[in-house]
Amino acid sequence: MKYLFVLFIFFLFFFSIMNFMVMVYFIMNNLSLFLEWEIISFNSMSIVMSVLLDWMSLLFMMFVSLISSVVIFYSKSYMSSELNLNRFIILVLMFVFSMMLLIISPNLISILLGWDGLGLVSYCLVVYYQNLKSYNAGMLTALSNRIGDVMILMVICWVMNYGSWNYLFYIDFMKNDYVMFIVGIMIILAAMTKSAQIPFSSWLPAAMAAPTPVSALVHSSTLVTAGVYLLIRFNYLLVDMFFFKVLLFLSVLTMFMSGISANYEFDLKKIIALSTLSQLGLMMSILSLGFPDVAFFHLLTHAMFKALLFMCAGIIIHMLNDIQDIRYMGGMSIFIPMTSLCLNISNLALCGVPFLSGFYSKDLILELVSFNNFNIMIFILFYLSTGLTVFYTFRLIMYVMVNEFNLMVVYNLYDEDYIMLNSMFVLLFMSLLSGSFLSWMIFCYPYMIYLPFNLKLMVIYVSVLGLVFGYLISNMEIISMNKFMMTYNLSNFLCLMWFMPNLFTYGLSYTYMNFSQVLFKNIDMGWSEIYSGCGMINILKSYSIFYNIYQMNNFKIYLFSFILWFMILFMFFLII
Repeated sequence: MKYLFVLFIFFLFFFSIMNFMVMVYFIMNNLSLFLEWEIISFNSMSIVMSVLLDWMSLLFMMFVSLISSVVIFYSKSYMSSELNLNRFIILVLMFVFSMMLLIISPNLISILLGWDGLGLVSYCLVVYYQNLKSYNAGMLTALSNRIGDVMILMVICWVMNYGSWNYLFYIDFMKNDYVMFIVGIMIILAAMTKSAQIPFSSWLPAAMAAPTPVSALVHSSTLVTAGVYLLIRFNYLLVDMFFFKVLLFLSVLTMFMSGISANYEFDLKKIIALSTLSQLGLMMSILSLGFPDVAFFHLLTHAMFKALLFMCAGIIIHMLNDIQDIRYMGGMSIFIPMTSLCLNISNLALCGVPFLSGFYSKDLILELVSFNNFNIMIFILFYLSTGLTVFYTFRLIMYVMVNEFNLMVVYNLYDEDYIMLNSMFVLLFMSLLSGSFLSWMIFCYPYMIYLPFNLKLMVIYVSVLGLVFGYLISNMEIISMNKFMMTYNLSNFLCLMWFMPNLFTYGLSYTYMNFSQVLFKNIDMGWSEIYSGCGMINILKSYSIFYNIYQMNNFKIYLFSFILWFMILFMFFLII
């Protein structure tokens, strides 16, 4: 088992380095490689496996394999008490390979294989700890993602009009075709389900039922980024569509909603999950504005510090005997300085503090929004969401790092799990440096954006405002916080993700389940029972009871029945 761990870790790590070297060569020489492998050819039918290797797919594979190698190394300590560790590692590897199949696919069939593989394995990982909560979260995740799977299947059917499933060949010059219009709508819907945009957002915080190493992998570079990556690949088709503007509105609302909900949440993992939702909204929105390269840049920088954030949260939960409520924490920086260092740096990168990895992409996105000609609502929501990110991040730092420790009188917290720490230091290094080296590598020319002084400093204004509010809220009780938000009902609405789980998950399923219960009661257990199985049984049962009375060898009844039958036969012959 030990050698299997080491083999997987080294394979993924060296695969990551190899991808990086090939990607540098491709980017310097402006190369793309399209490979086709004919699996079978029979009469006029041929099944072909296609692979697209360009700088984008190689760079993304490098990030996925690096994070997955670090996460598997981290799992060696985190999941050490697990009895079925082999099963866990195999599931994680299946998850990673499904994502890689999706990344290198220019073919819709192989995209579906990777896409469906992600959905299936994510269900297995979410229900890994077998209890009712995990089962509900797994079903919610799987069924939400099924909508996207069905959309991809329908895209495969529509694209048959062109005679090939290699969409890259005709996506640009067929963009005004009505079939491509339908394909575009379905691709947007599929990406919205996988990347958890409104109204499909409720599954993403629920998926926190999975083990923490899985959360670090899922919420940084694999499952939730699949939708963004698909839209980046289909960007030439979608850029002029009206539905892309609808996606812009929905993704900005997702940012805003998740930022507000994170400020009400006390579960450590759910706060980080809602911050992932906020960053996905940011990626989708800048993608909707027609900047796929900037969206891809933020996707990669976000992957590093978000994986690190989840791993830090995993160590804290591990040490506090599986307690995730931040109200029980506090003063962690005294007891676990190295983990606190990693947590604070990844939190600051999430806020976009200058010269950390998140700054290079977030600042660029917000300046592009300021530079473009949009209505005031989109502009305000963008900057409000940025302020809310700093708000809930600083609130989290205050609760976990600064306030008094609130769990128990006698406690022993230590920071000596070197397997977890060493895996985190790799991501810490990348969180510090990945933004700067990617900004030089990805863009052919630097983005120089000239804005008025106050507009240029708008990011700093909203960040400082968010920081002040985060400090104030962290010192408030729950009751005073509800008073601060005016009414209890309003705060309840904001806390529960705008009632999205109730409206789009439990609400829909309750309606259909209630209807199916009525059908079951009236049809299955009602009319169909009376006129089929149950009715036949009752008739045969009553007849058998009746005949049983005659067969009890009672002589009087036997004679009476003999006379009765004789009289019936006599009457019958008289009538004839």
